[in-house]
Amino acid sequence: MGSAPYPASEWKGKGRGSLQELGCMPWKVSKQKGGGGSGGGGGGEAVVGTEEKRCRDPRETQQQQQDLSSSSSSLTSPAPPQAPLVPPAIYHEKQRRELCALHALNNVFQDGTAFSRDTLQEIYQRLSPSTMVTPHKKSVLGNGNYDVNVIMAALQTRGFEAVWWDKRRDVGNIELSNVEGFILNVPSNLRWGPLRLPLKRQHWIGVREVGGVYYNLDSKLRSPQPIGNPDELRKFLHQQLRGKNCELLLVVSEEVEAHQTWRSDG
Repeated sequence: MGSAPYPASEWKGKGRGSLQELGCMPWKVSKQKGGGGSGGGGGGEAVVGTEEKRCRDPRETQQQQQDLSSSSSSLTSPAPPQAPLVPPAIYHEKQRRELCALHALNNVFQDGTAFSRDTLQEIYQRLSPSTMVTPHKKSVLGNGNYDVNVIMAALQTRGFEAVWWDKRRDVGNIELSNVEGFILNVPSNLRWGPLRLPLKRQHWIGVREVGGVYYNLDSKLRSPQPIGNPDELRKFLHQQLRGKNCELLLVVSEEVEAHQTWRSDG
């Protein structure tokens, strides 16, 4: 698709006198009628005659080059639009019965099939096979309320360890690159259906990084709550550990030693 160096309106503005003053002869343009054959159309089209201009105005040549450059730019294909950023899919297991330990584990691993209630119940029975009420689990009906011993044993079945974080240490010294996720034991209000009772019980929550952002995956939340970057994560952990009844477990691969979970300068 080409374009004429000058629009028709500009050609009308240029009189013959200006061309003759430059000693140039204008192009001869003749009308050629369409042929009368069966494939011919009824309209005519303009064709350039045999005589050419004897000379060309330098200003005219420069203007034509600019017009051609503009025409080429307009024909350049636009850059394809960038695909919108799709937020990462986050697995968030909601609270059922007293299975917060189960939910925290699955949320940290981002896998609803990582652990099951039967798996944790089997671990509990293995830890204390001959007792009905033990410090490992207060509910003997398999409804949950598992303690840290069950969580630690469950992690070991998948090649991970739970490293207890000494609250006397600064959380700024945690070596995040060696930590898969975090499990916190925090006090939480007891509910009876929609009612919030004036009682508190210990509750397990999971925290981990997904797509470069750390999330609070508390099973009692309606949806994952973004915490932010590593600095914002440390602030979150610091605020949680200020509570008297809060404990922090670092979930790490069994190949990582306990001393590798904090910086050497800490």
